[in-house]
Amino acid sequence: MSTTTSSRGRRRAPSRIERAAGKAAALQKPRVILALLLLLALTCIMLLDGYLRAEVGGDQRVRDGASSSKVPDKVLNGGPIVRFQGGQATTISVPKKTIALTFDDGPNPTYTPQVLKILEENDVPATFFVVGSMVSRYPSIVKDMVQQGNEVGIHTFTHVDLSYQSDSRIKREMEQTQLALAGAAGITTTLFRAPYSSETDAIDNYSWPVYKKLGADGYISVFVDTDSDDWKKPGVSKIVDWATPKGTTGAAVLMHDAGGDREQTVEALPTYIKKMKAKGYTFTTISGVVEKDSASDRRAGATGSATGTVPGASGQAADGPNGAEGNAGSGTQGTQGTPGNGNGNAAALAQARLQAAHRTATGATLYEGKALVMAVAVAEWTVPALSVGLIIVGVAVMGRFGMMLILARRHYRQRNKHRFSWGPTVTRPVSVIVPAYNEKECIANTLKSLAKSTHPIEVIVVDDGSTDNTSEIARDAARELGMTNVRVIRQENAGKPAALNNGVRSASYDIVVMMDGDTVFEPEAVHQLVQPFADPEVGAVAGNAKVGNRDTIIGAWQHIEYVMGFNLDRRMYDLLRCMPTIPGAIGAFRRDAVLQVGGMSEDTLAEDTDITIAMHRAGWRVVYQEHARAWTEAPGSLKQLWSQRYRWSYGTMQALWKHRKSLTDKGPSGRFGRVGMPLVVIFQIVTPVFAPLIDVFTAYSMIFVDFQAALYAWLAVLGIQLFCAAYAFRLDREKYRYLLMMPLQQLAYRQMMYLVLIHSCITALTGGRLRWQKLKRTGEVGTPAGVS
Repeated sequence: MSTTTSSRGRRRAPSRIERAAGKAAALQKPRVILALLLLLALTCIMLLDGYLRAEVGGDQRVRDGASSSKVPDKVLNGGPIVRFQGGQATTISVPKKTIALTFDDGPNPTYTPQVLKILEENDVPATFFVVGSMVSRYPSIVKDMVQQGNEVGIHTFTHVDLSYQSDSRIKREMEQTQLALAGAAGITTTLFRAPYSSETDAIDNYSWPVYKKLGADGYISVFVDTDSDDWKKPGVSKIVDWATPKGTTGAAVLMHDAGGDREQTVEALPTYIKKMKAKGYTFTTISGVVEKDSASDRRAGATGSATGTVPGASGQAADGPNGAEGNAGSGTQGTQGTPGNGNGNAAALAQARLQAAHRTATGATLYEGKALVMAVAVAEWTVPALSVGLIIVGVAVMGRFGMMLILARRHYRQRNKHRFSWGPTVTRPVSVIVPAYNEKECIANTLKSLAKSTHPIEVIVVDDGSTDNTSEIARDAARELGMTNVRVIRQENAGKPAALNNGVRSASYDIVVMMDGDTVFEPEAVHQLVQPFADPEVGAVAGNAKVGNRDTIIGAWQHIEYVMGFNLDRRMYDLLRCMPTIPGAIGAFRRDAVLQVGGMSEDTLAEDTDITIAMHRAGWRVVYQEHARAWTEAPGSLKQLWSQRYRWSYGTMQALWKHRKSLTDKGPSGRFGRVGMPLVVIFQIVTPVFAPLIDVFTAYSMIFVDFQAALYAWLAVLGIQLFCAAYAFRLDREKYRYLLMMPLQQLAYRQMMYLVLIHSCITALTGGRLRWQKLKRTGEVGTPAGVS
């Protein structure tokens, strides 16, 4: 009987690495979703703010001079209040010696409170036709307006000419304003005044269907008899004169409490009120006019069929806007207590008006309204805050560019002088440590490049538990190349820091060069890299990492980033003596210095940043050697790029937090804490997180404000970045053609880095931990000579 067990139907138990990778993947998905949701929330806030300011969907068209052949003569020649009963239009006129004072375009935080104060002091009610977007921005003013006993009507949400709008847009304009009123004051209203309307004889064939539709929905449309034309700012005396009806004629009078400078209106209002009262006029609201007309009809035995009657006057309930029962005028009590009669019973008058025109918002309308007001409050706070943040970020970014250019130029001139020297030429052998995990595609090319090194070296390949025969390939490659100076060490999988520490312990020489298993060195790279060690103060040296696979879009983006963002930065940090990171692709250390700081730590995902900061804190100098060039294979897909940058950004945050005490230390440690750490936090975490604001506000401005000005501003910023990048390319003697990809990089790459950083921040806040992540390699980066 065979003891062999068939493997069919049996699943292999996942390895420790696979379990860790699966756990990390499970944790990443919700964090990515949350990062995307934050970006979506920001976009929604910007859209809401633009819509509230009538910058989204803004329509400045105003119809003028159209025919009114389809409008009934009784409407054109009737009173300023138009309503419908059974599909038939009726009009109501303001009684003699009565003023229905109305205000349009509010509320305004400056002028509306002043108008309300004047009305209260003179015991005069008014009807305010409010713009929904303004109501949602200043809800407390509307609440005060209603509590004071005034009346509100709808003036649309974005102040558009409804005769140009579709039925769905008209419905949206009305419903959104009702929601704003519900959220602000807990009411809805049956009154409506169209923007850009005046007297009834201005109704035309395009606007008439709008009034009929709204009338069928239970709205009362309100026009004017007398227009103060205060928006023209003709002066106080003319505003008063123009608002005064002739003789004893009653009138619906139009003024404005918003929409521009209303100082003259505020100044003219008390004078006008005193003048009209002196002439024997009383003030009422639009509902007061409707109430009085209804009472007169009841006394005359009207059945509701005569002109001027009010639907619902007989006591029958009718459906109003938003399903509210009853139309204005339902169930009222004659003329007793008519608003504005000066009896001083403000509470009774307010209640009477509430029954007449306002409806108490309940249910979904009330809660949706409150949600709208709350969302607007968030937008009103967020957008200005983001604007300030954008200014700060813009200043910081421009300052960084300026500082980088100045210091990079100084660094280049200093290090490229013929007389510049670190000291006696370093010729002694060094150890090159190559940590490798599943590098079968690249390890042979790495060793081939090291075989051409002009400096004496020993090579230590540390195979960190590879499952793809990396160690065997390394041995075969060394044998074929005739490299007797190569040692291959195998260890159980423990991560990159452990592999590097193993190599440091096994090193034969006092200088160790660290590189990645997917990197190839130029022949002079090691020799150039170790020359700064002639200075006994130097403990570590950062080399010049280049992107080898740069002929794809993603590769070109990273090539620009490496040349401009990394190497230009390193020149600046070198002169400031606060280099934050020695790249894992090419870096060199004094072996004793590495052991002094405890070796490569596993506390963070950015072991290179961690040990670099540790070297600073131990008093060692860290420098940048631009002539030591290595070529590395950058991630070839967005997914792999995300994984790499996520590890970098999260690891950098971990390293900064680990070394936070350097902020208060003295000596070299304190120098890095007070110079290097703030620069890294500002330029590698804060500004990248807020950098998308540049694009968001640019898009906002292009769509909602001024397309041309926003475009020019964005192009100016891009021009500055292109100039800096071109200078960096010049210093590194790179070909300029790759800069053609920079505009696209700015549009796409910045958003991705934003999401990566948000993802990293969320991981840090939730206490997540990740292992060393292996990126998929292709081996397309061969020898340096083969890279264009």
